[in-house]
Amino acid sequence: MGSHFRTAIRNELDRGGQIFYVVPRVEGIEEVAGQLQRMVPSARIVVAHGQMDVNELEMTMLGFNNGDADLLVCTTIIESGLDIPRVNTIIVEDAQKFGLSQLYQLRGRVGRSGIQAHAWLLYPSKGELTETARRRLRALQEFSQLGSGYQLATRDMEIRGVGNLLGAEQSGQMMAIGFELYMEMLQEAIKEIQGQEIPQVDETQVDLQLTAFIPSDYISDLQQKMDAYRIIAVANSKEKLDQIVADWTDRYGPIPSPVKQLLQVIELKQIAKSLGFSRIKIEGKQNIILETPMEEPAWKLLQEKLPNHLQSRFVYSPKKVTVRGLGILKPQKQLESLIEWLSKMKGALPQIT
Repeated sequence: MGSHFRTAIRNELDRGGQIFYVVPRVEGIEEVAGQLQRMVPSARIVVAHGQMDVNELEMTMLGFNNGDADLLVCTTIIESGLDIPRVNTIIVEDAQKFGLSQLYQLRGRVGRSGIQAHAWLLYPSKGELTETARRRLRALQEFSQLGSGYQLATRDMEIRGVGNLLGAEQSGQMMAIGFELYMEMLQEAIKEIQGQEIPQVDETQVDLQLTAFIPSDYISDLQQKMDAYRIIAVANSKEKLDQIVADWTDRYGPIPSPVKQLLQVIELKQIAKSLGFSRIKIEGKQNIILETPMEEPAWKLLQEKLPNHLQSRFVYSPKKVTVRGLGILKPQKQLESLIEWLSKMKGALPQIT
């Protein structure tokens, strides 16, 4: 332990700061604390490590946090999460025995309060270091600037070798962007896949200004009319609707406009329900809203099936998709457009061939 190192401790104590002194293992930690006490007799020194009684460890850490001691000799228990503003010097003994990411995390424990911080990494003379240890320490020095975590993670994998962790191709991508960033992106991808399910909805409510009904001059008998409504209500495919049109044309004559709209509303309900839309309604004077519990990744799968010029008209936000500008068209055109556009989206459903 040289004079520079002793000066570093005294400088921190002189400015009222505290120090982390990190050792790679619990064995011998008390001896290290004794050496430090002899070197700097005025320092109040405490020891903390993971093998201590939990209550004792907690009391030690709380006391240090409250300023009851100047120097904490510890293992890597301080590696993450601990933020003591007065600690602005960290000393790591046998730094060559720590992983690069560990050293980076340890270094991040200081310099969090706007005060000039110092990190000392102690290691044997270069002749005693392995090539891996030398490269690791060089990497930490090389990437000491702000925001270098991903580069460090990448370099650590280059030094250690990650093997075929996720297959050759993925491993190559990891090497390019860094392990932490890769894992972050992987989590995003998993989350996105989990959000791609098309939700099941019980029914789709269509609230557009339509004249969709069966007029009495088309089917005059009340019982036959009720049966007709019931037949429409249970129709669950476009083929069944087409069959109804053929049957009614044969039985009652050409389909009048209000009945056509009614059949189109049923067709729109069928399509919208299969896509996970629970309600279709007008909002304001310009827009039509498609209410849905689906998440954005699922919506993106549907949106991709639309022609490019239409994609920007559909705007996703939680619980709804807004179709911009469709509200200014006549109701019949709204109906036809929605049937056409939502039918294209059905191409994203796996069961559709």
